[in-house]
Amino acid sequence: MKHRKKLTPHPSHDRWLVSYADFITLLFAFFVVLYSVAQVDRKKITELAVAIQAAFEHGEAPPASNLPIIIRTLPIDPAKLASQPSSLPNSQDGEDMTALRKDLEQTLAQEISRGEVAIRSSSQGLVISLKEVGFFESGSVGIKTNSQSAFSRIAVLLRQRQYRVRIEGHTDDLPIHNPEFNSNWELSTARATEVVRRLITQYQYAPELLSAAGYAQYHPIASNDTEQGRALNRRVDVVILGKQPPTR
Repeated sequence: MKHRKKLTPHPSHDRWLVSYADFITLLFAFFVVLYSVAQVDRKKITELAVAIQAAFEHGEAPPASNLPIIIRTLPIDPAKLASQPSSLPNSQDGEDMTALRKDLEQTLAQEISRGEVAIRSSSQGLVISLKEVGFFESGSVGIKTNSQSAFSRIAVLLRQRQYRVRIEGHTDDLPIHNPEFNSNWELSTARATEVVRRLITQYQYAPELLSAAGYAQYHPIASNDTEQGRALNRRVDVVILGKQPPTR
């Protein structure tokens, strides 16, 4: 009797398709989850912000029905909320800044008209730009004698309100080489710290409210391709950050 030949099964080369299909399915699910998380209800976020602000200002926990579902299970301690400084915008601070800007524009009207001082608002706060042409000799840190009066008026207004202030030194992009400074980094930082020193020693400004930074040519407000632009970039910015945060 003849024996039938056993057929040898051929190995399948398509098994990778199963793993690939699983991977694609998981990847699709992952992106669906990301998309759903990104679609946050803006109305509920607004309600949350209002509720938290009310808790900060009045020390009262808002009703659970007014909060978004995503945080309803979180316990709220009114005492802790009331004792923490709020990170939400404070209308009082905004009014103070508006009043301060008006006072500065009035007391520095002549310097502003001569292009020696500029005042603008930024995301950080109110910015008073002291232009090099009005306040500093080229390559030097000392404030000019004829600008002492303007600087004094600024210092007095800020000290009266006890604002937190950051002094920022800025330059143009032309290299500096003199016996005192080897780079624009050194010049910009030295000017900032000199202004801080004067505020503390001459006007008794609280040191804990002050900070200094040097940015050299890397934060321009105008193009360095023209002399006019470079002149605008050579400045010391007095950035008014707001009131002193509460002591913890």
